[in-house]
Amino acid sequence: MILTLSCPDRPGIVAAVSGFLSDCGCNITDAQQFGDRSTGTFFMRVVFERPETLADEAVRAAFAPLAERFAMDWTLRGDERRRVMILTSRFDHCLADLLYRWRVDELPMTITGIVSNHPRDQIGHVDLGELPFHHLPIDVADKAAQERTLLRLIEDTGTELVVLARYMQILSDDFAGRLAGRCINIHHSFLPGFKGAKPYHQAHARGVKVIGATAHYVTADLDEGPIIQQDVEPISHRDTPDDLIRKGRDIERRVLARAVGHHLEDRVLLNGSKTVVFAD
Repeated sequence: MILTLSCPDRPGIVAAVSGFLSDCGCNITDAQQFGDRSTGTFFMRVVFERPETLADEAVRAAFAPLAERFAMDWTLRGDERRRVMILTSRFDHCLADLLYRWRVDELPMTITGIVSNHPRDQIGHVDLGELPFHHLPIDVADKAAQERTLLRLIEDTGTELVVLARYMQILSDDFAGRLAGRCINIHHSFLPGFKGAKPYHQAHARGVKVIGATAHYVTADLDEGPIIQQDVEPISHRDTPDDLIRKGRDIERRVLARAVGHHLEDRVLLNGSKTVVFAD
């Protein structure tokens, strides 16, 4: 099981958590913690094995009083796989990479569906197999209608995480708010620089020496959500905008995969406008 928590920092938290698990006969296999002095908040992630005679729900029920005593915001999860929906447009590199990592069990998730604002035959060369595919076109005169349909699909499938794998649409404030903390976007730029359209062309025009990509949680503020993962790659004056786009595709797919993997493994804890990422 994996326990994650955040709470006001104070002495005794680690001792209380580890003591509780010990009293339950659980064995801690990994533990990470961080105290943010600027906010006075404590964060912790604990991986542990429970006795076979002790059910997951019994552990949750027993832990609740301790969590209340320390005013914890906490989750306790067993080995169930997260239910994930992937949204994409015409670009296929991030989608193809996620599906490959899912098929080789690098990303332990249950895919509830692939959604695109374009027909299936317009999404590159991706093999979707038997995965449910939903074509949800957008009427520019009524984008809200498409979002309502999409939200119903997310709810009906029990989707826990939405991944925007180069889904080239700006989400409404209301839709983004409903998915707070459970929608990951890949931005083809090293945020907070070069936001908006054609960031590689912007970077080329400025003569930058590195390009990058950013995976972040979606919020109502465009490209301003808490950052989960970033990476960069050096470039030179010889690189054209097309070279930057080609190199950027590699950065985008690996950054998005890392961010999704961290979320699936409960390694990301929100810390206001930032995140605490307990990397492996």
